[in-house]
Amino acid sequence: MQVSYQTPPRTLLEVFRMLPEGTCAELIDNSLYMSPAPTSNHQEVSITLASLLYIHTQRKKTGKAFAAPIDVYLSKTNVFQPDIIFISNENAGIIKEDGIYGAPDLVIEILSVGTRKLDLTKKKDAYEKAGVKEYWVVDPDTKSAVGFQATQGKFVEFKNEKGKLRSLLLKHTLKF
Repeated sequence: MQVSYQTPPRTLLEVFRMLPEGTCAELIDNSLYMSPAPTSNHQEVSITLASLLYIHTQRKKTGKAFAAPIDVYLSKTNVFQPDIIFISNENAGIIKEDGIYGAPDLVIEILSVGTRKLDLTKKKDAYEKAGVKEYWVVDPDTKSAVGFQATQGKFVEFKNEKGKLRSLLLKHTLKF
């Protein structure tokens, strides 16, 4: 009888990749974060925005839209599952079968009790550093949407509205 042994993981990225498919987990600054399923309010806003974005990008043929869960590998220490992302046709090479390897052009994070602080700090900083062009933070309870645009490598707030997300990148408004 032959016994085979699996080499134990050496990095948190290797641990992350060993998690069962569908596990709600992110690697943020080389720390593993797991969170419960989002609220119904969160999911309603998410499906509305993701559907509108998907329809717009299909109609205009500008790129691809994805909704969570999909792994976005920004670096060896940051692997996120953003709520909604857009990848332009010019950036399509980062799309692989097992996830996105590089910075999406646009990221939308919908705040949850468990992720609010991370979405507004560590994840925002990582998106900025990775080169995301436009970042939106949406509060599903107040319906506020705050948009940040990368200007000379730094995020600058350019919109703060209720019930709509006016993307400069897409030149389109998504109402929710």
